[in-house]
Amino acid sequence: MDHDFRNGYQLKGEVVSSVDPYVVQTLQSVVGKRLVVDTVRGAVRGTLKDVKPDHIVIEEKNTPFFVRIQQIVWIMPEL
Repeated sequence: MDHDFRNGYQLKGEVVSSVDPYVVQTLQSVVGKRLVVDTVRGAVRGTLKDVKPDHIVIEEKNTPFFVRIQQIVWIMPEL
């Protein structure tokens, strides 16, 4: 039996990720714009570079940040 251990915890079963097409569509409409994205771990600011069904890529100072859509609390344009 193959076991997957991450951060000292054994993972059992399969990972399930739901896609919210409305959130993905809205995010796709602001690709290239500067955003503030609040997540469960804090806010990320930068230019939205890419949108995938499960994550977004925000770039700030040539550094990409990959943020899971499920972890997003709110999004707003940076003023």
